[in-house]
Amino acid sequence: MSACAAALAIVAFSMPAVAQVNAAAAQELFEDAECDKCHSADQDKKGPSLKKTAAKYKAKADAEKLLIEHMSKVQMVKQNDGKEIKHPIVDTKDPKVKKNMAQWILSH
Repeated sequence: MSACAAALAIVAFSMPAVAQVNAAAAQELFEDAECDKCHSADQDKKGPSLKKTAAKYKAKADAEKLLIEHMSKVQMVKQNDGKEIKHPIVDTKDPKVKKNMAQWILSH
């Protein structure tokens, strides 16, 4: 094995594993929380599409944290028709579930 290949192997195995998004679980939570009433994957409804939301947040270093906060706290949001409503929260206390949902949104 070359020195370069050995170095790459050491780096690869020393990096923390990145958890994969459980898309099925995120989709189920998205539907159970009725997020699909206002959002869809690639088309705006009353709210922005997941694709548009992902594009807005992806460049931010704290994107995941911001999305988790958004789905965890009741706040006023403006719908595409200009009407302001209280954005409902995703009703789960499990931070891993919220993290998975945020990562799923960002994957769009």
